[in-house]
Amino acid sequence: MTEEKIIKILEENNVGLSITEIVNLSKLSRSAVRTAIAKLEGANKISLRNIGMAKIYCLNRSGNE
Repeated sequence: MTEEKIIKILEENNVGLSITEIVNLSKLSRSAVRTAIAKLEGANKISLRNIGMAKIYCLNRSGNE
C-alpha cells in the first residue's frame, strides 16, 4: 500500500522528489517512506539521482514493472 502511494506521487511529479518532499506529500512517516523506497529501488521501479547533497527519486520509465 505504501509503495503504491509513493509510485502515484512520483507519477504526478515526473522530475523526481526528495524523501522530504515525498513525506510531506504522502503524509507518511519518514521511516515508512525510506523502507518503501528501498523496496521500490530493489524492484527496479524507481531510481536515485544525486544532485549536490540532495537525493532525488524518480520512476524508472524503462524498468520492467
